[in-house]
Amino acid sequence: QVQLVESGGGLVQAGDSLRLSCTVSGGIFNYYAMGWFRQAPGKEREFVASISWSNHTVYGESVKGRFTISRDNGKNTAYLQGNSLKPEDTAVYYCAAVRAHVDTYIPTRQSEFDYWGQGIQVTVSS
Repeated sequence: QVQLVESGGGLVQAGDSLRLSCTVSGGIFNYYAMGWFRQAPGKEREFVASISWSNHTVYGESVKGRFTISRDNGKNTAYLQGNSLKPEDTAVYYCAAVRAHVDTYIPTRQSEFDYWGQGIQVTVSS
């Protein structure tokens, strides 16, 4: 059974940085494509970033240039580094995973992911 656990959320001020972690257990992490999504109050869940198991990356337009997704296969963990945070980055952030069959596969839609974390709150104050 594959499980994803997010950590690193919290309350920060505008302009600060924050790093989220997503640790995966129960599967072969090296062959998972990983993604991050977020959902603000009253809004639909939106795509933030994805990374293939060969480290190809894709970003949502609202975070491009400020957020960086990465992975450490030795620790079974994916990361989302957010810099220059804005109040509009306030949301519950979700980590997601899917077994990939090619190294360049980078899913970006929620329906492409099979496994999800429970979500973690990030609040950016102005």
